[in-house]
Amino acid sequence: MTARSPIGSAVATQRGDDGTTGLLFGGPRVRKDDPRTEAYGTVDEAVAALGIARAKAGPAGSPVRLLGEAGDLAELLLRLQRELFVVGAELATTSEARATPEDGRTRVSEAMVDGLETLLLDLERRIEMPREFVVPGETELSADLELARTVVRRAERRAVALRGHGLLTGEHLVPYLNRLSDLVWVLARAAEQAESRSATPARKPAAGARREHAP
Repeated sequence: MTARSPIGSAVATQRGDDGTTGLLFGGPRVRKDDPRTEAYGTVDEAVAALGIARAKAGPAGSPVRLLGEAGDLAELLLRLQRELFVVGAELATTSEARATPEDGRTRVSEAMVDGLETLLLDLERRIEMPREFVVPGETELSADLELARTVVRRAERRAVALRGHGLLTGEHLVPYLNRLSDLVWVLARAAEQAESRSATPARKPAAGARREHAP
């Protein structure tokens, strides 16, 4: 393959034109379809998907009712996006890295998992939980959150595959993604109920049954 002449871009380094990409902290270059790249690339998608929901949630200081300790939805989503950068950093770091992973910065910590669990339990007490599977799309914001949730689930599957091959250095990354997808699902329900709507059940109601809106 003939090397192209430099184009002078600060973004396009052209180093990836051979189909490889570099890992963090001096790790080896790997193919762009490497399982590790697929994993942190999916986390990157999750960050973007949460960004769409954050944009729909409004500026900081525009809370969605029923969030309790979660407070402002836009601020919470920004916090989750930033935490996913920690997830991505851990996924992009191999055992050959020259730097030691740091909890909460380049490696998922137990405290990060605990933080999600605290939010999850508080929200579950404040909203009406569906009793069956639901169909996304009751409100625009809840639909965006549901889409983000599915991307987080896919990132979790990619991370589980890496763990199965002994390629994860920390023990908290997979539990973090698992809790995060649960939390985002509950946030979608909170978003619906904040607009006095209730989730659409996956099964079609019996003929003549009335659908109740959330209080």
